[in-house]
Amino acid sequence: MKPARTRLPRPRTPRPVEPSRFAPGDVLSEAVAGMLRRPGRSALTALGTVLGVGAFVAVLGLTATASSRIDARFDLLTATEVTVEDIARERDEFAGPGFPADADARIGRLGGVTDAGVLWTVRLAPGTTVRAAPVGDGADGEPVDVVAASPGALRAAVPRLAQGRLYDEFASSTAQPVAVLGASVAARLGITTLETRPAVFIGDEPFVVAGIVDDVRRRADVLMSVTVPRTTAERLWGPPESGAATMLVATETGAARQIAAEAPVALRPDHPEYLRAVPPPDPRTLRAGVTGDLDRLFLLLAAVCLVIGAVGIAHTTLVAVLERTGEIGLRRALGARSHHIAVQFLTESGVLGGIGGLVGTATGVCAVVGVALFRHWTPVLHPATVAAAPAIGLATGLLAGLYPAVRAARTPPAEALRH
Repeated sequence: MKPARTRLPRPRTPRPVEPSRFAPGDVLSEAVAGMLRRPGRSALTALGTVLGVGAFVAVLGLTATASSRIDARFDLLTATEVTVEDIARERDEFAGPGFPADADARIGRLGGVTDAGVLWTVRLAPGTTVRAAPVGDGADGEPVDVVAASPGALRAAVPRLAQGRLYDEFASSTAQPVAVLGASVAARLGITTLETRPAVFIGDEPFVVAGIVDDVRRRADVLMSVTVPRTTAERLWGPPESGAATMLVATETGAARQIAAEAPVALRPDHPEYLRAVPPPDPRTLRAGVTGDLDRLFLLLAAVCLVIGAVGIAHTTLVAVLERTGEIGLRRALGARSHHIAVQFLTESGVLGGIGGLVGTATGVCAVVGVALFRHWTPVLHPATVAAAPAIGLATGLLAGLYPAVRAARTPPAEALRH
């Protein structure tokens, strides 16, 4: 009788160990928990990104807002201004002054001209000063420029009167001894009011002060000088030297370039080459030049802030890796892979950069709106700028955290557990 065979149990096939997984929700929660361990340091780390992104949004917003204001001012002033220069001496060394005596009347017949007139700085004898009369702080005399200007030229400068009025066509046609002072000149001469009917002496020639100007929109030199009628200046000191006089022409909107083309012929049909009309610059060129300069200057500042923010995030993330070496070893011992560790720290730096980008975007928008409201401007912000700013902050955080995350992933588990 054969003994019964004892069946040995078949060895079971070991089941494969399922790789550990790190769900996106777990990654985000771990990143937030790591940030909240030291909220103060996290806030200071994100501050660099806040400043960089905020500067980026504010720079582009303020540049766009300023560009719109430049366009408006160009339309109101520069686009309606034409300057005609006397270049007769350049064309003919024996030529006299390029402007005729009735230059104001000739240019005024052109369609689209609102105000126009000839002006020049009077060449006085050496040592000639301007003093107030009968008494005043400037009674001893002040070295002040004297500008000869026809009434049309004075109106074309768009002055704002503090007191009195401008001299008119009658005063100019009769060569009256009247003057208009700039506010700073009046203060230097001790003239504070016109109620006492003050006068000034240019050398030994008396002039009644008709008005005091405290601001002009064109020809700022009027504020620093004594302005007298053109005919009066010619009677006392002679006509201007060749090339010294210019004509200031104020036009209606859109007529400046046409007036610039017609002015030399209208003033000197016999020798139009004696005069050179300077039209307003192209508004597109002006705007592109100004905005380009502003963009380059301030975007460089924004880039510096972003670099500083990236360095701050990288430094803080690297310190966090060194401080949490034991935690990294424990996670690796429990099954976490190296790329899990890298993703965790990369997420922390990305969240810091993203939060900094959002806060910086809001800060930049508030800065643009605040400046615009304070200056009574219309704020201009391109949607692409607002949409791209948080993404820039996120990208800055991810790039800054790349090296610390790789270093954390390469930490050997056994060495990490020793800490």
